[in-house]
Amino acid sequence: MKRKCVKGCIFAPYFDADTGAAAFAAVHKLIPIGKRVDAIATLCYEAQARLRDPVYGCVAHIFALQQQVQFYVPFPPHLAAGLSGQRIPCTLSL
Repeated sequence: MKRKCVKGCIFAPYFDADTGAAAFAAVHKLIPIGKRVDAIATLCYEAQARLRDPVYGCVAHIFALQQQVQFYVPFPPHLAAGLSGQRIPCTLSL
């Protein structure tokens, strides 16, 4: 990275003179230009979730979504048959 931070850059304190260049280069390598808008949107979402729920943050929302998926995804037919008391044909050949 050949450019330096502009005066008043809000990220300058996080990329100090000792390790800043390497950390900055790592961030730029990890998050390509086409994904930076998504990365910032994710940071904003996580920050807002942490304000709403200081303990769990966005994990609370993820957990709620997982619960919904478990509720709405039906059992596979062979498992549903077993739950309803029907006999499940054995497909094993001995």
